[in-house]
Amino acid sequence: MRKFIYSWRFYSFGREQYQECMNNVFNNNLLNIRHANTIVAIFAACFAFFPMVFEQDIFKSGIYLGVAFIAILISFYANYLMQLINVKKRVIYILITLFYANVMLFGSYIDVWSNPGKSAGLFSCLLICALLMYVNPPQFNLWLTLSGMGVFVVSAVIIKNYDIWIYDIANIFVAGSLSIYFNWHITRLRMGLEISATKLEEERNKYVDQSITDELTQLRNRRDFMQTFQRYLSNYRTSDDWLCVALADIDFFKFFNDHYGHPKGDECLRGIGAALNSLSSLGVYAARVGGEEFALLWFEKDVSHIEKVILHWKETIRNLKILHEKSKVSEYVTMSIGVYVVRCGSSHDTQGLYDLADKALYTAKGSGRNCAIVVGDEIKQYKITPKDE
Repeated sequence: MRKFIYSWRFYSFGREQYQECMNNVFNNNLLNIRHANTIVAIFAACFAFFPMVFEQDIFKSGIYLGVAFIAILISFYANYLMQLINVKKRVIYILITLFYANVMLFGSYIDVWSNPGKSAGLFSCLLICALLMYVNPPQFNLWLTLSGMGVFVVSAVIIKNYDIWIYDIANIFVAGSLSIYFNWHITRLRMGLEISATKLEEERNKYVDQSITDELTQLRNRRDFMQTFQRYLSNYRTSDDWLCVALADIDFFKFFNDHYGHPKGDECLRGIGAALNSLSSLGVYAARVGGEEFALLWFEKDVSHIEKVILHWKETIRNLKILHEKSKVSEYVTMSIGVYVVRCGSSHDTQGLYDLADKALYTAKGSGRNCAIVVGDEIKQYKITPKDE
């Protein structure tokens, strides 16, 4: 009894975790529905063959063929649902109920209606096996099992003699208890496996994320930038014509560190990181690739839109209002930016494009800083400066 109570606690403790695990395994029932109904259809079709050939009993064959037809329809519908992205749980519940009802009809006819003078054997086996193929909530499984048992008991009492149906009822209660017990523990096992798999996946994602994230700024690091850069060069949308590669430095950051100290320098970098992260709303990927050096990637349909992105970037940095008394270009922290624009699909040389963006950055530094230099093979070099400066 204590173990049984503990089993109930297993489902009630951590309700959200239980629901999450059931969501993960529930769609697997669709695949099981398809397989189970295919098996039932084959068995029922085989049973229909013998009465038709050896007994010339069209009615009995018709019952078995009807069961096979229902099973194959459920199988086809389950196969259709598997192609959809989201399937409501209610639909899966209904399909499982239909499968169970069809199996109970098949078993009842074989063990009760067509053989009233014999004890039931097949029905008990079907009751045990029918729901072991699915991972159901305990209440739903209990309801299905008790319903099947109820149908069998009523049918046996009505049709069979007293000395036979008493034996059958005893068997069906044993079979029902075994069905509930095994399904309960199989669900617990599947749930435990899902919990373990989920935790392992979360740990893996955590370590992967840590390996590609800069701890200070929470931007991606240089490793992830180079991998993303290569992917951007190879995989781009047909609607994108240009890939923009940008490198940026904080102007006179060494002076900032020397004057305010490294803790303030780290605080400045965190602010810059948050600002660059906000550019994701424009489809811009940002990474920290060095001490005060940052890299950005984004696609453009029209190169004239680059200026809009750069000015938005500049405004975001200016709105931080990080005081920089030792800067020679502004009272607040600013950035110099070099942008190289390449037509999508024209090059796969990440290092070469990186070097060209770096060259544009040095041109921006040599042009007075706090500006952006945009250049490309098919674009004449031009300079972008904040409109209010």
